Amino acid sequence: MNIFKAFENDIRAILEELAAEGALPAGLDTARVTVEPPREAAHGDLSTNAAMVLAKPAGQPPRKLAEALAAKLKARADVTSVEIAGPGFVNLRLSPAVWRDRLKDILAAGTAYGQSDIGKDAPVNVEYVSANPTGPLHAAHGRGAVFGDALAALLEKAGHRVTREYYINDAGAQVEVLARSTYLRYREALGEAIGEIPAGLYPGEYLKDVGQELAQRDGNKWLQAPENEWLPACRDFAIARIMEWIKDDLGALNIRMDVYTSERALVQSGAVDKALKALEDRGLIYVGVLEPPKGKKPDDWEPRPQTLFKSTDFGDDVDRPLKKSDGSFTYFSNDIAYHHDKYVRGFANLIDVWGADHGGYVKRMQAATSAITGGEAALDVKLCQLVHLMQNGQPVKMSKRAGTFVTLRDVIETVGKDVVRFIMLTRRNDQTLEFDYAKVTEQSKDNPVFYVQYAHARCRSVLRHAAEALPGKDLTANGLTAANLSRLDDEAELALVKRMATWPRLVESAAEAHEPHRVAFYLYDLASDFHALWNKGRDDASLRFLIEGDEELTLARLAMVQATATVIASGLQVMGVEPVEEMR
Repeated sequence: MNIFKAFENDIRAILEELAAEGALPAGLDTARVTVEPPREAAHGDLSTNAAMVLAKPAGQPPRKLAEALAAKLKARADVTSVEIAGPGFVNLRLSPAVWRDRLKDILAAGTAYGQSDIGKDAPVNVEYVSANPTGPLHAAHGRGAVFGDALAALLEKAGHRVTREYYINDAGAQVEVLARSTYLRYREALGEAIGEIPAGLYPGEYLKDVGQELAQRDGNKWLQAPENEWLPACRDFAIARIMEWIKDDLGALNIRMDVYTSERALVQSGAVDKALKALEDRGLIYVGVLEPPKGKKPDDWEPRPQTLFKSTDFGDDVDRPLKKSDGSFTYFSNDIAYHHDKYVRGFANLIDVWGADHGGYVKRMQAATSAITGGEAALDVKLCQLVHLMQNGQPVKMSKRAGTFVTLRDVIETVGKDVVRFIMLTRRNDQTLEFDYAKVTEQSKDNPVFYVQYAHARCRSVLRHAAEALPGKDLTANGLTAANLSRLDDEAELALVKRMATWPRLVESAAEAHEPHRVAFYLYDLASDFHALWNKGRDDASLRFLIEGDEELTLARLAMVQATATVIASGLQVMGVEPVEEMR
């Protein structure tokens, strides 16, 4: 149960009652009415803006409307106090029993606690990673991979039907460079001395493996072949092999895509021609001359007619070229076709996760998506900023195998997938992330991975000790629902229970904002509340979880401990992190 959503619905019902009594006009739009935690806990448990947002349409001063609403709320048995704050916010305090009952919800639901139906089973496509198949994934790819995967899981928990997708950029100049680089390594594998890697080709030693495997498969078949034969052969072989590596690396992070879409296949199918024809039919394509880019001197600029998309009609800064000077499609044209393809497949809700270097591409792609779908599809682009890899504050050197960067596999093998996944979500996606190998593996409160996992492990330890101390007692989640929860009356106990009760609201708000990092922040706060209660028990024996001679209180506290472990596990499940049973 989402207690905030429940009260929001109840307040809307009260507003209807007030309208029926003549205290408010009928038919008020209550869509903007919310119930949230107050900014400061001292102000109460819940706060509603109902009087603030309805005062003007109701033609009443906010405080007058707030007083009418407060009078109705005070009559409820589950509300202990109502206060009107500032210009008209209504703050409520709820009976402790309301919060304790949420423990029963948690124990009954298990890790499904927090699931919501706000997504209404609507399909949503989350496209992430989509790294060019020209080399191994690097750490920044890992951030986008974790972010996208956690966002997909979060949306599923909120009731959406999610498809995880990878767009293979296997068309264009970069894969031609890959083919030439592979051919060079292929010749090297057959015994040729290739010398220094020529400028413009990929220097990473990973291509030695590709060249050797191609030589093993085809022998010297391509040595004397013309370029128009060996180039596509090398290209296709290298792409296939590198995509296998990419899938293996993603698998090491426990990431599985539902769909892999090939750019080359999309172009060959005629999808680009069809998409541009659709835009042309709507009068959104013309031949024109663009203004020189900012910063270009007149003698650097050669104005020429181009095929342009009316991107400015949809919020972009300038109209965008659709064809190159040689008549071939631009990458933008291919991307328009790709997003149209996703829409045709049934996705009106599109989310793309891109690297920070694609920030200048966002407006045009959103404009194109709106245009090609007639405004029926919405594209949200989430940019993931850089990851700075450190070791005790010093930058980590690049991988010899990759040649120019540290591979994602290197990072996973150094600290483990769970650490990688958790840490990648400890900052907003649009903030730079510092990933220090030493800090992310230390056992301290400053390491959020350890701190949250330690809270779960402590919960499990308490329950194991309880099983020894209370043989024959049903200490399962189902059995603990019968505990007398009214015995939980310490301030720190209620604070922990209240924190757990906000999990369903957190799921919904984070899903609506497309911000999975909120889950990591929430889990850290929940772990902090639990550790604080644990420490109080060390100082005051009466607050320990297992109280000799008071089985009723012990069972109530065990219900709370089991619920804590469950909510932590539910959050870690969204993040793709395994909860630990004990710390090693």
